[in-house]
Amino acid sequence: MKNKIEINNISYGYNRRRKVFENFSLQINNEETTILTGKNGSGKTTLTKLIMGIIKPSYGEIKIFGQRTADMSLGSIGKIIGYVFQYPERQLFTSSVMEELTFPLIFKGLDKEETFVKAEEMIKIFDLKKVKDTYPFLLSYGEKRRLAIASVLMNEPKYIILDEPTASLDRERIDTLSEVLYKLKNKKIGMLIITHNKNFIIKHGDRVIKIEGGRAYE
Repeated sequence: MKNKIEINNISYGYNRRRKVFENFSLQINNEETTILTGKNGSGKTTLTKLIMGIIKPSYGEIKIFGQRTADMSLGSIGKIIGYVFQYPERQLFTSSVMEELTFPLIFKGLDKEETFVKAEEMIKIFDLKKVKDTYPFLLSYGEKRRLAIASVLMNEPKYIILDEPTASLDRERIDTLSEVLYKLKNKKIGMLIITHNKNFIIKHGDRVIKIEGGRAYE
């Protein structure tokens, strides 16, 4: 199905004693905003990493819009799905905020002038102007998170996974993030969001799924 992420009878465990998922299945619609909730350690982040191909199921298969992840590289999955990690510093690697936003696109051969215009827009949206020349690891946690989200959006992915995107953001910046997500939804870009923020869930959740005991509940 080219409009769904299909998780078919997967099993995964970090060791023989602890199975996170066993014969787990779920279908996620492309144009919806799906919220994942559940207690810490329930497997929410593990599920998103399985979708991204960062880790592999021991059994079963995952398909992204009709393509088997087992047949795809991490890079090819990353071109389709933008992934914002729970800990944003894990995806920051350049020497400045501006370079973090522009380097991947320039490396791919995109027009430099257009890329910098786009980056300036992201810097304005996510209130990063004062730190645009700062080394990313010197940013506050909230600034790192905003930068990580902005850098993913620079690539204009077809689908986005956000792991706890509101963590360390104040109310004003959560509202700004909400505005960005509404615009993405209007462009028919689907999202899978891990969050415990009840107001955020009410605002954005077309579908809310609770992960508990290796099962999905709605």
